[in-house]
Amino acid sequence: MTWPEVAALDPGEVVGILPVGAVEAHGPHLPLATDRLIAEAMADEGARRLAARGWSPLVLPAIDYTAAPFADGFAGTVSVRPETLTALVVDVAAALAGRGWRCLAIANAHLDPAHLGALAAAVSQVGAEGRIALAFPDLTRRPWAERLGDEFASGACHAGRYEGSIVLAGRPGLVREEARRALPANPASLSRAIRDGRTTFEQAGGPRAYFGDPAAASAEEGRERIAELGRILEEAVIEAVGERVAASEAVAAGAVPAGERRR
Repeated sequence: MTWPEVAALDPGEVVGILPVGAVEAHGPHLPLATDRLIAEAMADEGARRLAARGWSPLVLPAIDYTAAPFADGFAGTVSVRPETLTALVVDVAAALAGRGWRCLAIANAHLDPAHLGALAAAVSQVGAEGRIALAFPDLTRRPWAERLGDEFASGACHAGRYEGSIVLAGRPGLVREEARRALPANPASLSRAIRDGRTTFEQAGGPRAYFGDPAAASAEEGRERIAELGRILEEAVIEAVGERVAASEAVAAGAVPAGERRR
């Protein structure tokens, strides 16, 4: 969008959606940018649903660089200090608040504990300042975690069926199919390993930087997961700012007017 296009919107109706990913190893079959691809799919679907409710959702450029210490032992991973991400999100929120935007929604797909802690710190600081509503559905917590399938719930879900399916649905050309189909399932649970004090993929039982069952991934499942991620983001925004009555019967029926879902 251009600045006049943004200026023409009612800022009190704008929901800025910030996709947050990472640059980190996702097995030998998925790209380093996998988390950003998932976050952007969540953001786009959430925006579509919010536009159908009459909001003006704008998908912001994604944040790629963040804390990723679990994958730091693998080539290509870029990990920055957690406080760097915290400061960046707080500053983005302040900038949007200064424009009078109604809400900042975070579509996050990176689940490293250091990263989640950095986002939680940002959410706390933005909430304390009270200048803009903030929606952040932490997918590792209830009720969200229970809605994304059995592999996700098991904790063995890094570059496995869950993430692989979403990339197959949205960006299939980025999946190394021969490698994916040949990978055996790795049932080691990252969430259990984290509770046990493990701090790297290798310690957690992922010597090739994947957990779960990549070979079982499918585009069909990916479309289902993207739809659910969009619903989760929509519900988090409604919880943060309240319900909004759609502007017309066409919008209420799910038709998205051209131009309402923008970047």
